[in-house]
Amino acid sequence: MSGPGAGFEYPPVEVSWLKRDVLLFANSIGCTSDELHFLYELDPNFAVFPTYPIILPFKNNKQEVIDFYAAQKAIKIPGVPEFDARRVVDGQRLVQFLKPLPTTSEGKKFEIRSKVLGVYDKGRPGTVVETQNDLVDAGTGEVYTRAIGSGFYVGQGNWGGPKGPATENFPPPKGKTPDVEFENQTTQQTPLLYRLNGDYNPLHIHPEPGKKMGFGGVIIHGLYSWNWAAHGLLQKLGGSDPANMKEFQARFASPVRPGDKLVASAWRTGEKKGEWEEIRFIVKIAGGKVVLSNGRALMKVVAEAKSKLNTITMSTGPQVGDRLSYDGAICTVRYLGEVAGTSGTWLGVEWDDAARGKHDGSHKGVRYFTCRSRSATPASFIRPTRPAEAPVSFIAALQDKYAAELANTTAIQFSGKIAEEVGFEKTRSKQARLSELRYAVLDGSRIATVYGEGELSITDTCPKVVELDLSRNLFRKIGPVVAICSELPRLRELRLNGNRFQDILDDGDLREANKSLQSVKELALEETLLSWEEIGHLAKTFETLSALSASTNQLSSLPPIPLSPLTSTLTSLNLEFNDFTAVTQLGSLAALTALRHLHLKGNNISAIRVADSNESTPIFSTNLQYIDVSYNQISSWSFVDELPTCFPGLTSLRFAHNPIYDQPNPELSTNPNNSTEEAYMFTVGRLASLKTLNFGTISAADRQDAEVFYLAHIGKHLATVPETREAEILQHHKRYAELCELYGPPAVNRTKEINPAFLEARLVTISFVFHPEGGDVVQRVTKVPKSFDIYAVKGIAGKLFGIKPLSLRLIWETGEWDPVAGFDDEVEDSSGDEEDLSTIEQEQVTRPGDNSQTGEKAGKWVRREVELPDGPRQLGFCIDGSEAKIRVEIR
Repeated sequence: MSGPGAGFEYPPVEVSWLKRDVLLFANSIGCTSDELHFLYELDPNFAVFPTYPIILPFKNNKQEVIDFYAAQKAIKIPGVPEFDARRVVDGQRLVQFLKPLPTTSEGKKFEIRSKVLGVYDKGRPGTVVETQNDLVDAGTGEVYTRAIGSGFYVGQGNWGGPKGPATENFPPPKGKTPDVEFENQTTQQTPLLYRLNGDYNPLHIHPEPGKKMGFGGVIIHGLYSWNWAAHGLLQKLGGSDPANMKEFQARFASPVRPGDKLVASAWRTGEKKGEWEEIRFIVKIAGGKVVLSNGRALMKVVAEAKSKLNTITMSTGPQVGDRLSYDGAICTVRYLGEVAGTSGTWLGVEWDDAARGKHDGSHKGVRYFTCRSRSATPASFIRPTRPAEAPVSFIAALQDKYAAELANTTAIQFSGKIAEEVGFEKTRSKQARLSELRYAVLDGSRIATVYGEGELSITDTCPKVVELDLSRNLFRKIGPVVAICSELPRLRELRLNGNRFQDILDDGDLREANKSLQSVKELALEETLLSWEEIGHLAKTFETLSALSASTNQLSSLPPIPLSPLTSTLTSLNLEFNDFTAVTQLGSLAALTALRHLHLKGNNISAIRVADSNESTPIFSTNLQYIDVSYNQISSWSFVDELPTCFPGLTSLRFAHNPIYDQPNPELSTNPNNSTEEAYMFTVGRLASLKTLNFGTISAADRQDAEVFYLAHIGKHLATVPETREAEILQHHKRYAELCELYGPPAVNRTKEINPAFLEARLVTISFVFHPEGGDVVQRVTKVPKSFDIYAVKGIAGKLFGIKPLSLRLIWETGEWDPVAGFDDEVEDSSGDEEDLSTIEQEQVTRPGDNSQTGEKAGKWVRREVELPDGPRQLGFCIDGSEAKIRVEIR
């Protein structure tokens, strides 16, 4: 962001809504009686229409009518003219739906956090103000929606501002018939109803503002047309499911008068970002102008595709424990029965994607089932008659993904000759030969069984597979996975992320599975919500397993469990994005004597031991060399000091993005703007055995610089306390004696307490040092009042050395060393591969100024010097302390 006004942040605005507001909004934009989940508060799937947050910047937290003009002109954007909010219309809106909105804000505090992205002068027509509005849960910081929009201030341009960047356009496909069309006859009542949502702009009810702006009278809210179009797309293409729209945007092209008929045309582009297809659309007045242009949405298209899906309705009906897929969204049946206040039977399901749910298994204070997920809304009630997508076998999924692609490929010809396939086409052709397939990715393929009727064996179909991804499928038990692996003798890597295996501890298929799984070296069990006991029970059946990933499983402690044979085979363990708060909660991992890499990124670790706990510090194997504790809550250097005790083999650490790393020492920081540099210095200085930090190798010069800097920091810390408290301070710096042996003790300059009324307190003892050209260094010491300005100090120096005062430069030598900037460039917080720890050798440490190592890069240090500029500023405000050394130079 650049330009006048860009980056300006408005104060957060608290917003709130009731179920009544949600119902009114859905009614005002055209939701119909077959969409009761938007219109009826007692519907089991009652939900907020996804674009509702667009109204909150107008409504705020008010239930009363709002003075629109007063609310709009409350805060002026700095650096640009003050615009008249009485002459503003909507320009364009883009909304991203990040998290489903609760049906009421009650019990939570929500805020709109807004900032200006740009202010653009469009000349005589007016000015565009582009803003970003985030709807945020103030308690958790979670962003629910992000709206990027522009307001067009009519006739308020020509103030000399930037014209602004070119707008990205999304025109409808040329020459293609729309896939969907829908229309709406507006009336005089249309803006009267929509304004009750909170947008009380007089332009939409009284003719006077519209006449002044050149519209001839009342016009309908631009956001009414915008929201109406969003509803039409979701209804026609998304099955009216709010989870099926990810983004929606349109540009306001021309006004709509009450009584105009709106006609929308939409095209499916076939272009997808994952499961989200891009939809293009326009809205016109029937027989007239375009109302909304640049229309674009990202959607899961389900309504018109349902007839093409391979769906089933089970004759016996779904049962508790079944894994079902609805339009690509997978869930587990947790309940089957009635729900109070409704008729008929319901399925209570827990969605794998918790954001898709509406509650936690309870309804109107009655709990019907319990979910594995700790999310507040992973569950929904749905009717058993709703058709689910058919589960498939492993062989069917494999053939559908890899063999079918080749069958549907048409050879490319030039002048009657078939061209050789290259690049991706050649790769695809190779993989389609299933007998040669080595990497099989069947993530989200609805696999529930191994074979279907009449299918060839896995051994005959794809015997050479070495990496297999079976993540996010419909397995109830682990048995089918074991059966698949038993026929893949070359399998080395298996990914089972996002599955919901049941009864792992009592599953008989695991008792004799060791032989079937003995070739697998790497196993991924991320997002399975298995307990540590279940993860360990499953993992130890892989007798030669070397790498295990169990991130995002809600783990908060690892109770001791039998882990043999993993104790001697497992070298890498990934426990990222769990719920650990202390290292002692991981103490059982000390039994993994072969472990070399431990990944703990994204937990809530803040200490070695749990507060008020008598637990002893766990001591891990000396083979454990690499630890990643980035993105945690570590806020004390005592944690770093204890790392060598817990991890005696530690040589490589990732520690960035912790509170103590971002703000290493605000009280004694020498350079607050380069906190990352200081954090790097402190970390290296405190850990003598560390060879890499945040993926950057620590050279001998780096270590020397860090240790000298850290030692100087200790000296500054000691200078802030009396000598009687030195021992107390040094308890927090375990390497102090060792560093003093290497570099000598630091200077500790304590300021002597002097009665401010005494003359001594108002004098500075200055040692003037002059280097005459061709002569010896001359030094003079004198006392100078702090109240003297720099001109007077130059006069004293000139008199001492017989030089004209105004020909002198005075440089205060502070005696301190500062690191030169550049650590961020060399020690990048990368997410790349782990360092090969075995190749890093110990480097020799040298003192500052010691250049005995041939070719050694100089330390990144410079003495801090401050020139005293001419002027009336008093000496006491230019230097620190009661003593100073000032170098005198000829200009």
